[in-house]
Amino acid sequence: MSEELRRALQDELTGWKPAALAPVVERLSTRYREGGAASEPILRTPADVGAYAAYRMPATYAALRRVLGEAAAQRPDLAPRTLLDVGGGTGAALWAAVETWPGLTSLTVLEQAEQARVLGARLVAGAAHPALRSARWVRGVLGPATTLPAADVATLSYVLGELPEPLRDEVVDELGRAADTVVVVEPGTPAGYRRVLAARDRLIASGRSVAAPCPHEAACPLAGADWCHFSARVARTALHRQVKSATLGHEDEKFAYVVATRVPGPHAANRVLRHPVRRKGMARLRLCAGDGTAVDRVVSKRDPDAYRAARDVEWGDPWP
Repeated sequence: MSEELRRALQDELTGWKPAALAPVVERLSTRYREGGAASEPILRTPADVGAYAAYRMPATYAALRRVLGEAAAQRPDLAPRTLLDVGGGTGAALWAAVETWPGLTSLTVLEQAEQARVLGARLVAGAAHPALRSARWVRGVLGPATTLPAADVATLSYVLGELPEPLRDEVVDELGRAADTVVVVEPGTPAGYRRVLAARDRLIASGRSVAAPCPHEAACPLAGADWCHFSARVARTALHRQVKSATLGHEDEKFAYVVATRVPGPHAANRVLRHPVRRKGMARLRLCAGDGTAVDRVVSKRDPDAYRAARDVEWGDPWP
């Protein structure tokens, strides 16, 4: 998490006692793990939003920073000026986006929960980046008749699982109509992966090119047998540790995602699907390959250049 966002969260949450937020965090955590469509806003009260900002905003930021960073690395020609964050909560995606693409000039968050919009607007009020300071916070409820404003990039993070199943395809289709680049992120669970896979299929069918993580537009080689997901390390603040009764100074946020663009571009040759297994003199990599297959590759010192690369590559990285 950026130091600027960390300070903004600390300033906003200073008045909350960990003992007051801890039971709310537990309730929201249970709701997050269980999933399922939401019949009413999940964040209804100031305590709900304070708890969410303390424990989920850092994790959402970490996931989006990794996702957007992979998209920018794979498609360096992307130079978005406008971003729409759909169901954006307190705006974690905005902070990740301006770090990824400093040239952004216009940011809009569509969010139905008033308390989340209020806190998100306060967090960006003193930001250094002018697009953050001038971000628009718009009340909006996703439905069959929703029309989204045009944007260069649209993000939809941890939202599909809260929508009724019949509505998910319509929302993805509307995102594809509104934005040049569509980013969908869900929890790194089998169910979250299936939702991302369904969104990926629709975006490809509409003529989109997958920028990340897939090195191809073929059928996912893991479908039915495994699930594709990745991880981002989250540094916990003191309040984060207290409200979760945690002892470690970090946690790992698991997520599944797809980034699809209107303009075709280069793919990664391969993508590392799991933590590399390293032994003396060798490394084993599980790869999603450019030909649409999932393969295991053993790299040894007999190939010095590849072995040096294998010592540094991590889960989720492209592999040449």
